[in-house]
Amino acid sequence: MIDNPRILVALDFDDLNSCLALVNKLDPSLCRLKVGKELFTAYGPSVVERLREKGFDIFLDLKFHDIPTTVAKALKAVSNLGVWMVNVHASGGARMLDAASEALANAAERPLLIAVTVLTSMESSDLAAVGVVDEALVQAKRLARLAHQSGLDGVVCSAHEVETIKQSCHSDFLCVTPGIRPLSAAVGDQRRVMTPSQAVSKGSDYLVIGRPVTQADDPRLVLTNIAKEIDAVGRDL
Repeated sequence: MIDNPRILVALDFDDLNSCLALVNKLDPSLCRLKVGKELFTAYGPSVVERLREKGFDIFLDLKFHDIPTTVAKALKAVSNLGVWMVNVHASGGARMLDAASEALANAAERPLLIAVTVLTSMESSDLAAVGVVDEALVQAKRLARLAHQSGLDGVVCSAHEVETIKQSCHSDFLCVTPGIRPLSAAVGDQRRVMTPSQAVSKGSDYLVIGRPVTQADDPRLVLTNIAKEIDAVGRDL
């Protein structure tokens, strides 16, 4: 039994039956579940409830990014769903981040609140195309510091940026890292990727893993092997 599963399985499904068939092969002692925009838009809060009933902690990955009042009201609604973690876009700015933090301050069951820095599908050339002249690492560090100053619990970032962000913010500032691929897995549409052991050695707190688990013949075996890999790194650190 793992007290604090560090693997977040990304449920990138548009069909509930397929999603539940996969979840039935997983174990809440080995992983938590990430529900994103595709699944939540199709099925709404009921999908969160059904997954929680199976014993899983839920990371609701909706990446709120709007005016401060709208984001605050959305987060207050989320706090009633009993999710473990929720996120916003750090690029919404300090006032939005402050409002987000304040919205959850008095929640009966406060979820962890983290902010997306730079999407792992983006490289510095992609940032330049939208007017961000700094490299991805510099931009991620800037946005992480903004989130930290607003009292958020952590950020979503590339594992390549974790060490810099931890040094800039605090070692306890959570870093949730997508773009995690076992050596045998295809990179897909991610750009700044890393293996589970590499990510943990860099300081990643939670690893978002999708297709290497969800498309595996034996998803539970894949999870077990990744968990062992993570544990081995932890013993060596």
